[in-house]
Amino acid sequence: MSRYTHDGMTLVLGAMDGEIGAYCEQLRITDEQRWNGFVFRCGSLDGHPLVVARCGVGKSLSAALTQHLIDRYHPDRMVLSGLAGALSAELQIGDTLIARDCLQYDLDATALGFELGEVPFSGYRILRCDPTLVASAERFSPHSGTVRSGRVLTGDRFVVDSTTPAYAYLRDQLYGDAVDMEGASVALVAALNRVPFLLVRSISDKADGAHGAGLKTLLARASRNSLACVRHILAADRSAADPNGGSKR
Repeated sequence: MSRYTHDGMTLVLGAMDGEIGAYCEQLRITDEQRWNGFVFRCGSLDGHPLVVARCGVGKSLSAALTQHLIDRYHPDRMVLSGLAGALSAELQIGDTLIARDCLQYDLDATALGFELGEVPFSGYRILRCDPTLVASAERFSPHSGTVRSGRVLTGDRFVVDSTTPAYAYLRDQLYGDAVDMEGASVALVAALNRVPFLLVRSISDKADGAHGAGLKTLLARASRNSLACVRHILAADRSAADPNGGSKR
């Protein structure tokens, strides 16, 4: 059952500044706070309260920043967005992937009898995104590319070689549609804190080391795409909260 509610604040995260750039341009900022070199922007988007923050690259840093932000702002829902490399042949550069679930593919305690990606003695392995947020995001119509839903695999390495057995294992045995470096770590923190979570990734490459455009261009495209998706979710949120067309807040 979804824990999602229509009221309250949304926390938007991106690993790099470029992944949240469009939000910073459109957010009506009321406050900026800093912590250990990270800037947290508080304000509203289309009348909805938001906090927008960079959470850093990689599993450890993104998890640490996410926990700090939850403790600090007590969000009602969280969205992590940015770039990902495609594993699925159905995903093309520029497409939007809505994660139904994610897992840490480089967490390996199989020698102790645990499944690959399982956090030992915790019961956490496949981390599911909030079904209500997923359903809303799946109805998003981007300016370009298509929207698909699937599984994101998270690990502390940049996947660049599609010819290796390890790549085939990610795609064929773990059923991954894309790879990133923060999704499952942020999802785990969200699950522990019982905060509804959504992972949205713009496909930047085929996880083969080749990029169709420069990183700056890809980041800007992903940021604009994420902003449009979140605006879609918030607009649907408002309509569901008040079918007569007005906000109940």
